[in-house]
Amino acid sequence: MIDSPRQQRALLLGASASGLAFVVLAALVGNGFSGLVDLDRNVGRRPRTFTEDHDRFSSILIWVAHLTGIWAMAGLTAVVAIALFVKTYRRPAVWTVAVMGATCLVTVGVKYLIGSGRPGSDDPPSTLVDHSFPSGHSSGITAAAGIAIVMSAMLIRRRGLRRLVTTAAIVLAVLVGADRIFLGRFTLTDVVSGYLLGLAVVLIGLVVFDPRPRSIGLLNDPLPEAIPSGHRRVADILNPIKVDDPAGFRAMVDKMAEESGWTGVTWWETTAEDTGYSMAHEAAVSGADLVIAIGGDGTIRAVCEELAGTGIPVGIVPAGTGNLLARNLSIPLYLRAAVDVGLNGQDRAIDMVRVSGDEMEDATFLVMAGMGFDAAIMEGVNEDFKKKVGWLAYVWSALKALMFPAIRVEVSVDGGDFTKHRARTVVIGNVGHLQAGMPLIPDAAIDDGQLDVVLLYPRRFLSWLPLAARVMTRNPRTDDTITRMRGREVVVRTPAAAPRQLDGDLIEPGKELRAECDHGRLLVRVPR
Repeated sequence: MIDSPRQQRALLLGASASGLAFVVLAALVGNGFSGLVDLDRNVGRRPRTFTEDHDRFSSILIWVAHLTGIWAMAGLTAVVAIALFVKTYRRPAVWTVAVMGATCLVTVGVKYLIGSGRPGSDDPPSTLVDHSFPSGHSSGITAAAGIAIVMSAMLIRRRGLRRLVTTAAIVLAVLVGADRIFLGRFTLTDVVSGYLLGLAVVLIGLVVFDPRPRSIGLLNDPLPEAIPSGHRRVADILNPIKVDDPAGFRAMVDKMAEESGWTGVTWWETTAEDTGYSMAHEAAVSGADLVIAIGGDGTIRAVCEELAGTGIPVGIVPAGTGNLLARNLSIPLYLRAAVDVGLNGQDRAIDMVRVSGDEMEDATFLVMAGMGFDAAIMEGVNEDFKKKVGWLAYVWSALKALMFPAIRVEVSVDGGDFTKHRARTVVIGNVGHLQAGMPLIPDAAIDDGQLDVVLLYPRRFLSWLPLAARVMTRNPRTDDTITRMRGREVVVRTPAAAPRQLDGDLIEPGKELRAECDHGRLLVRVPR
């Protein structure tokens, strides 16, 4: 987690300070320093007496001890490591296991080296046979809290959620330490030493082994260039409200670009009035060899629309809430990894879709367009609520709009005759998956030159349940509930104006959508 010499010095200082403080405490305890003995006796007397007088409180403390013991922490470590590995975050998985393993080994080693007895040794509980210094629960929970904080800093984009994780981790560590003292099984010195040991191992782990995924450029040979150039220039188009620290983000991207061999980096920022069109145009005419779009689906669509047909590849850094294009292209949602793909990935030609209709200007989309229920979902999303809870805002809006009225629809594919249907929603898709990986159009491909149309018509409220099951299981059967069509050109029309959306952005309600696939129109950077 080191991006600058200043951060490296801070980590080294923190690791040295916590390690030195632990060594000093170990030396004092090992030599039976009377001042510590008196302090521990005075601090621990009241908590232990309180616990002895309240049996129910004692039972709660014992359960806390069991839930944060060595076997529980080992199981939690295994679950976290497996989850990270499955998500292809292999270095974070290795780092997590290494930190927890090192914490356990050092704790056990110091326990037997110091050989400190338990508090209340005149009548010790028969189940406690190990030594007290340092507290294994305290070192383990501190290491776990450190891992949680590091992983949240890496993988969680929302500052509020990161702060919540950090606060919860610190509070839990404090509660576990207090549990040790109130049960009378460890002294204040034992608990503090456990905190210091766990913190030192986490910080040393960050200095020794960077848990962030390694760059594609380091793992793979350079891709061949049709026309090698000595000056590789990259333009970055940033929606500044989508990242917590724009200046810090810029510094990170600049460093990664330099390490990846890009000799010039130029920055543009979008505005509320211009979501990226003019910036992408300026980047193209200024001679950029690569343009990286950093923002939500709206920013990325604007940049891609402007650069379509230019031959300039677009790197996509998904900093929004939906990020459907990135998900369907297997671009990681971890911003640093997405930047790495943009700088070092391979180019892929994908389709764009030209769309027109009544009450709207001609436009394009990359993911999907819709009329009816799915557009009503976008319409019902409260922006302030979305900033707080992210994609859950779409779930809440969907629940409210489940019984959006059915509409009469006529559909024509590739100039054929119009067929009549009833539907609650009509989706014209260039990709196959929605939020949470829902395979609404499982056979769709973003580079096949075809559009896929899906009409959903659950007749009653409860009809959504079997419909969702059919979608999730990729059941190919079609009937009045699910109708599927495919073609290069699609026209959808309704007798009355209906809500409409393009890539999650609402447009004016209307009676018609005309969509035509533009095959291989855009170059994007995807993982190798």
